[in-house]
Amino acid sequence: MALSDHERKLLAEMEAALEQEDPRLLSTLTGKARTRQSSRALLGLSILVVGLLVLISGLIAQVTVVGVVAFLICLAGVLLIITNITIKTGGKSIKKPGWGSTLEERWDRRSNDN
Repeated sequence: MALSDHERKLLAEMEAALEQEDPRLLSTLTGKARTRQSSRALLGLSILVVGLLVLISGLIAQVTVVGVVAFLICLAGVLLIITNITIKTGGKSIKKPGWGSTLEERWDRRSNDN
């Protein structure tokens, strides 16, 4: 039995509301365990671990260039983790805004004041 257009709209609205209220429940129900941000954060963590292993091997081999490259790899991993961290407040996940969104908010406030 097919759904009518009104029923489809209601179902889409309910799904959007559920996604905002409890994304973990929605991921459990749909089978999507990870979001794009969490996958990127895990990638950053694995890059960090690889960088630390390269750093240790550079220290053992006593090659300075390998140590510098390993430090840069670790730095890239940490930056990837930091840029994909979400803050949980009151059951809602909020992505930490970057400097671009801060500038955009200032611009909107100036436009609204005039």
